[in-house]
Amino acid sequence: MTKIELNKFRNGLKNKQAELEDGNRSRDALAIETSPDELDRIQNSQERDLAIGTLDRDSRLLREVQAALSRIDAGSFGVCLDCEADISGKRLAAVPWTALCIACREAADSTTGQPWSVAEELLVTAN
Repeated sequence: MTKIELNKFRNGLKNKQAELEDGNRSRDALAIETSPDELDRIQNSQERDLAIGTLDRDSRLLREVQAALSRIDAGSFGVCLDCEADISGKRLAAVPWTALCIACREAADSTTGQPWSVAEELLVTAN
């Protein structure tokens, strides 16, 4: 991969990182509101659950983006962490924070009920 391509990916990842970090600051929807009306409490609870799910998804994606930036700095960006084959340019263009080639991602998804990112696995095993 050329330096121009790496810089393009780095800039795109940094933009995504900034977008995700800005989005994580709006946690107002997580506040627990009390209401005498049962329907209002149910609606507030559902809105809070949705906000928690969104925050969780964005946090996971932020960790993956940060891991991809680390791989760029380490010189291993674009190489599958499982099989060490090159990740296709089309896949990187679509999902630049990916750490696995399509074959390894599909294998990981089929063996587990819930797909884990490599970044999450590294965090779990580091603790």
